[in-house]
Formats: sequence, structure tokens, C-alpha cells
Amino acid sequence: MDRPRARNRRARWLPAALVGGLLALTGVAWGIARLEPGAPSVARGQLYLDEVREGTLERKVRGAGVLQPREARWLATRIEARVERIVVHPGEAVLPETVIVELSNPEVERSADAAALEVAAARAELAAARLDFQSQRLDRRAALAGARAEAESARLQAIAEERAYQLNAVSQLQYSRSKILAAQLVERVAIEEQRLDALDDALAAQLEARTARLRQLERAYEERRLAADSLQVRAGLAGIVQSVAVQEGQQLAPGASVARVARPDLLFAELRIPELDARDLAPGLPAVVDLRDRKLRGRVVRVDPGVVDGAVRVEVDFDEPLPDSARADLSVDGVIAVETLPGVRYVGRPVGAQSEATTTVFRVRPGSNVAERVSVRLGKASVNQIVVLDGLEPGDVIALADTTQWAGRDRLVID
Repeated sequence: MDRPRARNRRARWLPAALVGGLLALTGVAWGIARLEPGAPSVARGQLYLDEVREGTLERKVRGAGVLQPREARWLATRIEARVERIVVHPGEAVLPETVIVELSNPEVERSADAAALEVAAARAELAAARLDFQSQRLDRRAALAGARAEAESARLQAIAEERAYQLNAVSQLQYSRSKILAAQLVERVAIEEQRLDALDDALAAQLEARTARLRQLERAYEERRLAADSLQVRAGLAGIVQSVAVQEGQQLAPGASVARVARPDLLFAELRIPELDARDLAPGLPAVVDLRDRKLRGRVVRVDPGVVDGAVRVEVDFDEPLPDSARADLSVDGVIAVETLPGVRYVGRPVGAQSEATTTVFRVRPGSNVAERVSVRLGKASVNQIVVLDGLEPGDVIALADTTQWAGRDRLVID
């Protein structure tokens, strides 16, 4: 009779035990879910730790660039032509009259020859016209001289007959005829003078027209001659051929680039400074340009007012002679000293940190090997340092390395 009672007690206890076990498991799971995941371990050398300091910061900005010639020239075609021969290749020294590339265009050459013949013919016609006009003017002057002589003779005849008439040596009719003839010849002189003036005006107008025509032909010939001369592509300055952009046999359109010539002794550094770092740049600031084998001092001479691809173009002239290894298009790095900031807090520039921005960094907890994420407000930036406005104090140690791989973590354990 006792066994049934024992089985009944076990039946009542089993559901309660199961419910208790489920509740315990739920509590454990909830507790595990509430636990913070373990902080990742990071090697100290991987973080590039740096200490916040306070003092004077020499603010500098850096940019990559190339050496550019101060005096360079792109040579282009004036007309459509075909490349006959490349005379000078890149790297060779040239003088202003050196022919770099020879082009050909038979039509242009024939046109220049025809224009030269037209000019020669026009000049000959002008010279012949001047001789003819001079002959006509001499004839007119001779006629005028004859009229003046006849008029003077008639005047003297009239004077003589007037005296004879007073002495009754000639009749009044004879005297009157002499006076009329003298007057007619005076009028004829006036007419001949007018005809000479009119002839001068007419000849001058004709000469001016012929001269204008000659000048027009000379200008046309000059244009065709320049077009023909452009078939010989000359350097135009003393320097080094930087590049030849054509091949023999190539057909070129007007204005096509043929070659580039530059003076190798007049080079400047063209640096590209990130736009956020270029706000305070101005001509006159000192700079140091790294040519890979040596560093040279220089000075900013121009700052481009525009921004291209997130950078500002800056030109730096050198205060020291360039080495023999310097050449156009050589890659360089430049550092420009912008200003001196006294009494500021600063630290090494973390990867990705921008000036005048707020970001987060991992700060090492004092006396431990744990780094915690903190918010920091940054100020002006230099090449390798940046000003700290808020969030860090002198003596704090932060990580400068790229920490994007731990974007979701607030703590790191430093090995």
C-alpha cells in the first residue's frame, strides 16, 4: 500500500523541478546576454602610442608634387600636314632655330610659291606705274612751262605795243589784240596749273591703290610663307626636348601638339596641398622640397585660388641651386612652414584626423594596459602633429594608428 503513495509524490515533484530548471536556465542565458564582450587584445607596437604635450608647435603642411620648368613651350602645327621625319628626340639639347620635326604639305608649298610670284609681279607693276606716272607729270610740267613762256612773251608784247600806241606807232586794234592775247595766255597758264594738280592727285590715288594691292598680296604671301615655314617645326628657345608627341608618317590636324621644349635651368616645384591644410597658405612662406637625394630650401611664390580634386596647387621657387639630377616632371615632396602656435596642447596626428574636427581616439588608462575610446575636439593640424582643443590633457597617451577595425569597440587591451 506504500508504493502507490511514493509514485504520487514523485509525480507531483517532477513538474515543479522541470519549471525550476527552466527558470534557472533562462536566468543564466539572460545574464550571459547582459555580459559585455571581452575587449580585443592589441600589440603595443601596433597602436603607435604618443603622449599629449603642451608648448610651441611649428605648424607645417605637406604635399606631393613634381618639378616644372618655369619656361616651356608646346610646339604645335599651324596647318594640316604629315610627319616626314623626327630630327631631334627627347633629352637632346636644342637651340631656338633647331628643327625638331619635319612636316610636309605639297599644297601649302605650292601656294607659298604662287604667292611669292604674285608679289613679285605686283612690285614690278608698281615700279612701272611710277615710271609712267613720272613721265606723264613731266609732260604736263613741260606744257605748263610752255604756257608760261607764251604768256610772258604776250605780256611783254602787250607792254611794248602799249608804248608804241601811245607814240602812235601802232594802231589801237593791234594794241587791243596784244592785250587780249596776253590775257588768254595767262588764263591758259592757270588751266595748265590746275591740270598738273589734278594729274598729281590722280597719279597719287592710283599709286596708293597699287600700293594697297601690293601690301595685300604681301600679307597673303607672308601668311603662306609662315605656313610653309611651319612645316619645319623649330624649338623656339634654347633648352631640352621634353617629349615628341608624333610619329613618322602620322597625319596631323591644325593645332596638333608636336613636341615640348623646356629650359632645364629654370625649374620650380609644383606641390598639391590638401584643401583643408591650405587655408593659411600665402606667397612668401618658407618651404623645404625633398628631391629624394637632397632637400632644398625655397619659398612659396603663388597659391592657386581654385581647388582641383581636393587639393590646392602651390608653386615654390628655390633659394638654392638645383643639382644636376633635377629635371622636369621629377616627383618631389614639399613641406611648407605656415605659422608658429605658442602655448598649445598637441599630439601626434592620428590616422584620418582632420583639422578643426571632432573625432574619437583610444586613450590609455593611467597605470593600466587598457585603452578606452574618448571624444576629442581637434584644432589646427601640422604635418605630423595636431592641436588638441578639448578631450585630452597633457600627459595623456593615445593611439595614433588606424583603429577603424575596432569601430564597434570602446576598449582595447594592450599586450
